[in-house]
Amino acid sequence: MIEPCTFTIIGATGNLARNKLLPALYHLELAKRLPEQMFIIGFARSEHSDDSYRSEVAEMLQGKVRGELDDKTLQRFLARLHYQQGDLHESENFAKLHDRVTEAPLPQNRIFYLAIRPAEFGVVTNHLAAVGLHKEQGGWSRVVIEKPFGYDLESAHILEQQLHRHFREEQLYRIDHYLGKGTVQNVLVFRFANLMMEPLWNRNYIDHVQITHAESNGIEKRAEYYDGAGAMRDMLQSHLLQMLTLVAMEPPARMDAESLRDEKVKVLKSIRTITPNAVHAQAFRAQYKAGMLDGEKVAGYLDEQGVTPNSTTETFAALKLYIDNWRWRNVPFYIRTGKRMAKNTSMICIRFKHPPQQLFRETQVEQIKPNWLLMGIQPDECLRAELQVKVPGLEMKTETTTFDASYCGVGQRKLDAYEALLLDVIEGDSSLFLRYDEVQWAWRVVDPIIKVWSTERDYIHTYPAGSWGPASSNRLFDREDQYWRNSIDRDEE
Repeated sequence: MIEPCTFTIIGATGNLARNKLLPALYHLELAKRLPEQMFIIGFARSEHSDDSYRSEVAEMLQGKVRGELDDKTLQRFLARLHYQQGDLHESENFAKLHDRVTEAPLPQNRIFYLAIRPAEFGVVTNHLAAVGLHKEQGGWSRVVIEKPFGYDLESAHILEQQLHRHFREEQLYRIDHYLGKGTVQNVLVFRFANLMMEPLWNRNYIDHVQITHAESNGIEKRAEYYDGAGAMRDMLQSHLLQMLTLVAMEPPARMDAESLRDEKVKVLKSIRTITPNAVHAQAFRAQYKAGMLDGEKVAGYLDEQGVTPNSTTETFAALKLYIDNWRWRNVPFYIRTGKRMAKNTSMICIRFKHPPQQLFRETQVEQIKPNWLLMGIQPDECLRAELQVKVPGLEMKTETTTFDASYCGVGQRKLDAYEALLLDVIEGDSSLFLRYDEVQWAWRVVDPIIKVWSTERDYIHTYPAGSWGPASSNRLFDREDQYWRNSIDRDEE
């Protein structure tokens, strides 16, 4: 049974709360997954009463939920909502918040979701602690923070010192919404619930691994954040390295949060250090220029509103990584992410080695194509394998056939990642949330690259919007027969 709790959204009128948190909480209400005794308090600077805040939320949910709003569900959800006005930088406002969340009949189990700028995390946690809201007396207290968890290794360490000044690691939930996606979790099930793949999951059989996250959209009025972050910090350091750990990790001793996160940290620790001299051989960056997307002309990055005219911020980043352990020694992991790409897609593509003996060299089979294992993350959740079969007839010819082991293409109900992760916070399951040492070691992987790029401000490669990125990124591949896989569908390759 889920315990009752008081869920406080700090920054309740901001974009994150409006576009993600409140719609996700509504969907959990619709699914009847929220505790009966759960209160939601919005905390922000705007002037609102409880009733006016409820009216604003009801209006805001229009068009942001799946399907039509259910009136009974909406009324039940709105009844949970309360509002407390306050400025993040004024300590007396947190004294008022303390009085609000500790009054009866609000549950003494508390969640504080910091839907604010990362620069304000330390300020807010200090204010919460100053009024005693970090203490777990009569119930638990949890804090949820959003990425980025720091700007580099040094700033991440400073942030952790601020957070740990008042909160224990067990109270901190670093949310990465990418890990809430069903197929990312399905990687664990596929690997550890199926014996047949385990003998092949190593350097003896796997040629290389690709992890791709491509977005067709641009920076969408986020220039203030994005121009200082770039693709490496925004996506690769967090989301994609997390996906790499799931693919490469050893079986955990148990499926509890700490055992799972221990194995992920081991992977990050085993990634071969990229020295400054090796950055250009193992990392590539580029920036989109004007191009065509879905038949329409779109502007280049430098023409986006708010972007510095001479900016060398990367909108495309690719890495070649090696994991120096027994399982993965010398198997390259190719990771890339980019904006204004040809289409939205996220996928894990695993290519197997060629058979050790070319039995068919004296037949019409000129060259056997390699086997692939393909995991679609979005927009479709898929699990596919590509194998070679003989073409019907007398001649010895082969073709690639696809085995589907998923519901790819089936019109299933789409679950927003925030829904699953918010439910995990309420239930106290931290399996899909990042521990500090995960954050620290992920920064150690990319920090040398970021430092080199920060000194190279005269030139950056470009690629036309609507393409699959710069062809020059192919230089990362170890061999000529390796190439970027742009789709899990064979006919789109």
